[in-house]
Amino acid sequence: MSGWYEISKNDKGQHSFVLKAANAQVILRSEQYDARASAQNGVASVQKNAPLPERYELKTASDGRFYFNLKASNGQVIGTSQMYTSEASRQNGIDSVKTNGPSAEVRDA
Repeated sequence: MSGWYEISKNDKGQHSFVLKAANAQVILRSEQYDARASAQNGVASVQKNAPLPERYELKTASDGRFYFNLKASNGQVIGTSQMYTSEASRQNGIDSVKTNGPSAEVRDA
């Protein structure tokens, strides 16, 4: 089984999506969108950009933990990872997004 996307709507009416690995762990989280169609476009952008190594921006938080952003060709952040305690764990997260990101399955949360 491969990963999938879940699109959800919060109590303010904003939509977002997460990419989950086959084990159901969240590996990428989007920003909030005003319209569901915008969240769906975000999913399509992850599907397109996830396999491309140059789209990953490696970051370190102020507390020393590691994370990454996945960016579109225009430089806009499409999704952000969870925080990792090591660079190796962050790389495993990137590898998981590369593997699961092209998934076509989209579910409602």
